[in-house]
Parts: sequence; structure tokens; C-alpha cells
Amino acid sequence: MQFRNEILPVKMVCTLSLLTAFAMAMPQFAAAQAAAAEIKSSVPDDTALAALKDEAIQAVQENSKLAQVMVDSIFSFAELGFQEVETSGYLTKLLEENGFVIEHGSAGVSTAWTATWGTGEPVIAFGSDIDGIPKASQKPGVAYHEPLVEGGPGHGEGHNSGQAVNIVAALAVKDLMEREGISGTLMLWPGVAEELLGTKAYFVRDGMFEDVDAVIFTHVANNLVTSWGQANGTGLVSVEYTFEGESAHSAGQPWQGRSALDGVDLMNIGWNVKREHLRPDQRSHFVITNGGDQPNVVPSLASVWYFVREMDQKNIQKNYDTLNKIAEAAAMMTDTTVSRKMVGTAYPRHFNKPMAEAADKNIRKVGLPDWTEDDQAFAKAIQATVGADEKGLATELDELGAPLKTPTSGGSDDIGDVSWVVPTITIRYPSNVPGLPGHHWSNAMTMATPIAHKGVIAGAKVVAMTTLDLLMEPELLEQSRAYFRDEQTANETYTPFITGEDQPAITKNEEIMAEFRPQQEKFYYDASKYDTYLEQIGVTYPTLTPPAK
Repeated sequence: MQFRNEILPVKMVCTLSLLTAFAMAMPQFAAAQAAAAEIKSSVPDDTALAALKDEAIQAVQENSKLAQVMVDSIFSFAELGFQEVETSGYLTKLLEENGFVIEHGSAGVSTAWTATWGTGEPVIAFGSDIDGIPKASQKPGVAYHEPLVEGGPGHGEGHNSGQAVNIVAALAVKDLMEREGISGTLMLWPGVAEELLGTKAYFVRDGMFEDVDAVIFTHVANNLVTSWGQANGTGLVSVEYTFEGESAHSAGQPWQGRSALDGVDLMNIGWNVKREHLRPDQRSHFVITNGGDQPNVVPSLASVWYFVREMDQKNIQKNYDTLNKIAEAAAMMTDTTVSRKMVGTAYPRHFNKPMAEAADKNIRKVGLPDWTEDDQAFAKAIQATVGADEKGLATELDELGAPLKTPTSGGSDDIGDVSWVVPTITIRYPSNVPGLPGHHWSNAMTMATPIAHKGVIAGAKVVAMTTLDLLMEPELLEQSRAYFRDEQTANETYTPFITGEDQPAITKNEEIMAEFRPQQEKFYYDASKYDTYLEQIGVTYPTLTPPAK
């Protein structure tokens, strides 16, 4: 068609322009369609993902023996924070044998490490604590107090179990990723010295989580549950104050001395008086770590270690500033000097809603373990020992935890620092008994028994399934990032309590472990000789009452 010099109608000009543009865009349009089809084909439908989750559940179940050996071995090491030498060596060797690349000494902590496998994104990190509790040594499988090593440390929190949850889950997912060609990186890491709130803030500061897309943390509990939003409990500052004075003969020339212990005493008195005028939500406690050498020498050096807890960053900082003023005032009153060292910190926790909801769906599928009559009898006997209600082990799942309108005060966990730099959840698994005091030898009674082993397997199944969700459902990761960006951090900026000059308190517990480790070594679990740790130490499960004398 030829139009010579006629003026074309506007409508026709527009039509021709659209046709020309469409023709020019066809190659790009076709390429975009192909890319979209490729992306769509890479994302499994619900049926395919469900099938992979079923395989992961089966793989975890088949690794029950490995889980039991890990739980029992770490229980037998019974190491305190910063001194988890045997535990870290055992775990990193096992992971290296399974193809993970190990980097030791995270944030300058010798017992900290990362173990990575895979390539590309997303990067999913699995964390769990590994340290024990002072004076919590206890034979597992007996429902009365019987230390393995009198006065020694033990797993009276149950931190011997979480790495087994994570490793068994990661191995199941790793096998599926290799077979199916699924892109992504798995990273495992330990919570070192969690009982001192000693390392996670340093891990964050030194960049451990810079390239991580999501963190799944695991912790022992008495039910299978997760939660989202602001967690109940507190954040804290853990700090040690050291007063320095001048020694003298306490009877001969006491006027020539300046007692550092007087400084500690007056500081404690000042803080105890101040408590009346603090918010009821605060929790604070101290121990005198050095009270001098002997009574007839005026102490030239004395130290006191404080945990100062509150519900939010602002009030934690406020109480910490007040405590510092009281310490300085005590030094002025006693003509001594005072210095302080940060031992650890924990930011108030906030967990990711989309991740928690995904994990909760998997929890509903897995359910609680099938407890035997022996398991229930043992749980009730432990509860009787500590004066708790004798209701046994949980038989119904808890609901997904949602933030309370008014969160309640309580304990702290330095996973809070991690939760403010990357979307994070904690999955709690049922390896312990309801109603126990916590941080107590009774909490160690189940931790190398069938109760702990079953709870670990239940937790590992949920972790494996949730990891597959994160790897294979891009929209879940995007929703998790959106919640983190638009809800959690929209009106609050993470302001850590540590500075660039603060360093982990890596010498803590050295003397205690030097005293008890030689006594504990004879109780280390030898899985090459004994099927279970209970068999090795000669315990018939369950032993409900002490032998007759």
C-alpha cells in the first residue's frame, strides 16, 4: 500500500506504530516468556515439595543412631562456656567427614566455627548452643540426684542436643540438594558460651551473618513449638566490675589499706537499694567472683559480675548506665578505682512471622514423639523429685506462639542479636520435662535418654522440612525479608551494647574446666564399645528410685 504525500489519519498512524513496536519487541518478549517458564519449572509444585519433605522425614528417621550418638557424646563432655574444646572438635570432625568446609575461631573464639556446604543462594544458617551449666553433673536415666562428678559441670540446660537436631536435618537436606540439583548453601554454627550470653553479639559484629538469608535456631524444650514477634523474656548486659585498692594488715595497720571488697560491698548495697525504684520488668543478679585472698589481708583486688536485664534496648541501657554510676560512687566512697569488662550481651529477641508460620505447618505434620510408659513414668518421677506437678511429658502440641500484648519478663538469649540482622526463628523440640527449675541438675536427667533422642528426631524433621521450604519457595524468603524490613525493623534500629573495642571473655571457666576435665574424661562416651551412654555407665532406664542403703 502506498500513500504518497497524503496526510494519514491519526488512528492509522498509531496503529502502525504499535505494530512496529510489537514486532521489535517480539524477540525480547519471547525471551522473557522462556525465562519465566524456566523459573516456574524450577519451583516445585505443592505435590513435589511435599514428596521431598516426606523423603527428608524418612532420611532423618534413618539417621536416628547418629543423632543418639551425638546427643550422648556431647552430654558426656559436659563443658562450660568458652571451654567447649571436646564438643567443638567432635562436631567439626563429623561435619568435615560429611563434606562441610570448616572455618575455626569465629570472632576470635577458639571453640567457635562455621561449617558450610553448597553453592549460591539462598544461604540458610543453622545454630544451636553447646555449653553446659556449673555444678549440674548428673547421671542420666535416674530420677534422683546422683552426680557423675561431684561438683562438676553438666548439661542442666540440655545444650548437648541442639547440634544433633541441626546436623541430622542438614545431612538429609544436603542429600536431596545433591540429587535434585537444588541451589543453595547450608551453614552450621555453634552458640558458644550462651549461658554467659558470651558470643553471638560478637559473631554479628564480625560479620558471620552478612551473606545469610535466614537463620533457623534450635533449643531444647518440653514441647515442639515455634513463635514469632517479640519473644517473652528480656535482653541484658553481662558485665564484671573490678575494684582496686591497697593491701595492709587487717589487724595491724588497717588504716593504711583501701579495701577493694568494700567497693564491691557498697556497689551491691547501692544497687539493691535502687531496685525498689526500677521497673518491675527488670531482672538483675550478681556474684562476687573475687572477694580477696584471706581475712587478715585488706583486699587490694575484688570483682563482682552483674547480669542487668530489661525488656527493651532503651531500658537495658538506662539500667546499665545507672549501675555504672553506682560502681563509680562506690569507688569514690572507698578511695579505690573501678574498671569494667563486658562479658556478654543479649538483645531482646524478635522472630520472623512468615518463617514461623511455615515451620508451624511442618510441626503439625510431624507431631510429638510416641512416648512409652517408661518415658512417662520417668518424667513423672523427675517431677516428683523437684516438687513439680506430676503430669508427665506433653501429649498435645502447643499452639504457634504469637506476641503478647504485654510481653512478660524473664530469661534472655543472645540469639536476639542475630534476629535483628537476619530473619530468624527458634524451633523448640521436646527433649526435656515440664515443670523443672532450669539451670539445674534435674534438667540433665533426660538429656542422654530415649526422651532426648526422640525429641531431637522430631525437631530435626521440622528443621529439614522448613529448610526445604526456604530453599524451594522463593516467595517465602521474600515474605520473610518483607516482614523483617517493613515490620520488625521499620521503627527500631539494632543498637548493639558491645563496641568495636570489646572482646569475648575467652578465659572464663578455664580454671573450673582445668579442675574437672581430668575427672570427667573417664566418663566420655565410647560409641565403638557401647550402644548407648546409659549402657556405658550401667544405668537401667528408667531408674525411678535410689538403691536401698
